Amino acid sequence: MISVLVVDDDPLVRSALALMLGGQPDLAVVGEAGDGRAGVEAAHRHRPDVVLMDVRMPVMDGLAATRALHAGPTPPRVIVLTTFDADDLVTAAIAAGADGFLLKDTPPPRIVEAIRTVAAGDPILSPGAASVLIRHVRAGASVDTRAARARLATLTPREHEVALAVAEGLSNAEVGARLYLSVPTVKAHVSKIFEKLQVTNRVQIALCVHDAGLA
Repeated sequence: MISVLVVDDDPLVRSALALMLGGQPDLAVVGEAGDGRAGVEAAHRHRPDVVLMDVRMPVMDGLAATRALHAGPTPPRVIVLTTFDADDLVTAAIAAGADGFLLKDTPPPRIVEAIRTVAAGDPILSPGAASVLIRHVRAGASVDTRAARARLATLTPREHEVALAVAEGLSNAEVGARLYLSVPTVKAHVSKIFEKLQVTNRVQIALCVHDAGLA
């Protein structure tokens, strides 16, 4: 069971998220908080696996709360869930230690999938956020397009299709729907891609695809 803490200053948003997540057999909402400081205190009290964190809140904002959580020895995974997708906010959230970045208009199934993905130790970003992060990381950096293409050439045609879809920020369920594959099959392909590209998360797959000039 994946335990989730919801931190948002809008009680309607908290209620909607709690209702949505409460219907999942493998997720349990263990607490709610209306500001960042209360969220940090609730995280220390409930020890959730994943925190859904709003950004703009009173008392302490979500970025400061995320940094505070990561100052501890065993921080929870944090998914920033916000209505704002400004470039500086995306990079600030990742720098603060967020494991995921999603907009509040993200479809509920994708939010559920993101929680599962992040709980398993893999970061996840909305397509727009992934593009922002890639631009930030690659700004001013030299890119070896030939090397990136050589790495991608080690993939099978199906693995290559999965890698391109992952680079768009799609979840496993969304990749499966696009390519007519089951979620376990997508997970197996992603694991092989990690191994062949010698990466450890989905953002690094996106970086490789970007470096190869395919995104």
